[in-house]
Amino acid sequence: MAPIRCCILSAAIGLATINSATIGLAAISLTALTGQAAAQPVRVKVGVLNDMSGVYSDTGGKGSVVAAQMAVEDFAQTNKDVQVEIVSADHQNKPDVGAAIARQWYDRDNVDAILDVPTSSVALAVSQVTREKNKIFIDSGAGTTELTGKQCSPNTIQWTYDTYALAHGTAGTMLKRGGDTWYFLTADYAFGLSLQSQATAVIDTGGGRVLGAARVPFPANDVSSFLLQAQASGAKVVGLANAGGDTINAIKQAHEFGLTDGGQKLAALLIYAIDVHALGLQTAKGLVLTEAFYWDLNPGTRAFSERFAKRHGNAMPTMNQAGVYSGLLHYLKAVAATKSTDPQATMAWMKANPTDDPLFGKGTVRADGRKIHPMYLFEVKAPSESKGPWDLYKLLDTIPADQAFRPLSEGGCPLVNKG
Repeated sequence: MAPIRCCILSAAIGLATINSATIGLAAISLTALTGQAAAQPVRVKVGVLNDMSGVYSDTGGKGSVVAAQMAVEDFAQTNKDVQVEIVSADHQNKPDVGAAIARQWYDRDNVDAILDVPTSSVALAVSQVTREKNKIFIDSGAGTTELTGKQCSPNTIQWTYDTYALAHGTAGTMLKRGGDTWYFLTADYAFGLSLQSQATAVIDTGGGRVLGAARVPFPANDVSSFLLQAQASGAKVVGLANAGGDTINAIKQAHEFGLTDGGQKLAALLIYAIDVHALGLQTAKGLVLTEAFYWDLNPGTRAFSERFAKRHGNAMPTMNQAGVYSGLLHYLKAVAATKSTDPQATMAWMKANPTDDPLFGKGTVRADGRKIHPMYLFEVKAPSESKGPWDLYKLLDTIPADQAFRPLSEGGCPLVNKG
């Protein structure tokens, strides 16, 4: 049997630099009896498109490329008849840039599927281009529920989380703990607005009140004026409807202002372990949050994360990066099963067959493109509770898969209505 081969390629496109890694998965196998060569492998080209240099580069970035490479390598251990090439690019958190790269990848570079794509406005643009070009988009990084709602697509899967899951998990928990008045600091684009809207619905239903909200320009290095408004509101909970560097900056400045010392609570509606690690437990302790993945959740997540860290600067993977691994693994299974990259065939297989991997366990992909799995409620540990630099969370609760995401009937996805 031919050995696995790896090589690095590079190419330039108009708006971004693409790094390409081709991983051959046993191009030829010989039959035991006849010695004749078997059929050529199916060739697949996938693109990891995300923020490589901005506020979301730590939660996705080059780490998502590492996760994709690991998925290809792990898939090769059990399946030798698929050959995969990975390319990557920086969408700069701009919808026009992301759409242009996606169009070029599909039209000129023969990319079959795009992965990751944080920033909801970019993800919605890429989803539209993917539908026009009849390809596959597996989103791991964006949170807007529009991807599985009114703007759902037969070509798109939203894999890891969404604003419904985050808001219902975190806002619901804070309400149970007495946090019944809220003020929001909201990133002023589709993701932040969707997150605030979803959380507000939970708060209203639970008998709480939203006292106010500030739309914060994205990205935002200085949120001091908005924090002063939140402090003056007297709200028990200041909800951070943002992500990445924006969330880190807001928590740091809230700590400097003594916001929590004054009795208010911070609720980070989207924050990652890597963000908490950067902040330090002294600053982040007590934060309640919702995630789809945590590196220390079980033996499977630990084993993967330790391998990942060795290849990515000793940093543990985020749920976005874990979602890239998991989503690509399921897609490659579909390619192998259908022996093609045909979008209709591979998407039909992915929706018809359960997902199963060591990071998210067993799950399904719904008709609206929503990947279903449990979500987890965590609280950030105090420094005295931590046993190591990445020992960050304690598990508060597990939200079952059938309760974690918006009910299929409530999203308004035309694919479901037609069904």
